[in-house]
Amino acid sequence: MSEKDSKEITVEEKLKALYDLQLVNSEIDKIKTLRGDLPLEVQDLEDEIAGLNTRVANLTEEIQQIDSSITGRKADIENSKSLIAKYKEQQDNVRNNREYENLAKEIEFQTLEIELSEKRINEAINLSGVRKEELEKAKTLISERNEDLELKKKELDEVISETKQEEENLRDKAKEIEGMIEERLLTAFKRIRKNARNGLAVVAVERDACGGCFNKIPPQRQLDIRIRKKIIVCEYCGRILIDPELAAEEMSKKN
Repeated sequence: MSEKDSKEITVEEKLKALYDLQLVNSEIDKIKTLRGDLPLEVQDLEDEIAGLNTRVANLTEEIQQIDSSITGRKADIENSKSLIAKYKEQQDNVRNNREYENLAKEIEFQTLEIELSEKRINEAINLSGVRKEELEKAKTLISERNEDLELKKKELDEVISETKQEEENLRDKAKEIEGMIEERLLTAFKRIRKNARNGLAVVAVERDACGGCFNKIPPQRQLDIRIRKKIIVCEYCGRILIDPELAAEEMSKKN
C-alpha cells in the first residue's frame, strides 16, 4: 500500500481490515488445529528412523571391525604355531644349553601369545554376538516405526486433502486483505499475533474488558474505542482493541 493510499483510508476502515484479517487467520488456525499433533508426530517418527538408521550403520561397521580383528588374531595364532614348530625343530640341533634355553623362552612367549589371542578372540566373539542382537533389534524397530510413519502420513494426507482447498482460499483472502493494510500496521499485527498464545491480535471489548486477556478497560478508553478515530491497544496484553459493534458488523459479513 502506498503512503497516499494509507492517508485516504480512515481509522475505522483500518480497524475493519485488521479485524477481517484476524477472522481469516483464525479460520486458518482452526484448520491447523484439525491436524492436531500429526505433523509433529510425523516429524518425530522421521527423526527417530533417521537416528535408528545411523545406529544400524554404526553397528554394522563395528561388527565388521570385530570380525576383521578375529581374522587377524587367528592369523597371529597360526603364525605363532609355525614359530613354535620352527623353534622346537631348532632345539633338536642346538650346541649348548644357552641356545636351548633361548629357544625355550621363545616357545613360551609364542605360547602366551596364542593364549592371549584366543582370549581376545573369545571376547570379540561375545561382543560381536551382543552387537548383532542390538543390530537385529534396531532393524526390527525401524520396520515398526516405518509402519507407524506410513499410517501417520496417510492420516495427515487425508486431513490435508480435506482442508487443502479451503486453506488455500483463506490464504488468498488473507493476502488480499494484507494488501489493504499499511506496512507498519501489518508488521505490528503479525508481531502481536505471533506473541499471543491463542493467535488473537485484534479483539473486541467484551463486558468492559479486553477480549484477549480479560483485563478491565477504563470507561474513557472504551469511549475512544467506540469513536474509532485511532488505533488503541490493550495496555496489559498489547492486542488491538475494537468495539463490539464493529466486530458484529464484520462477523455478519463473513457469515
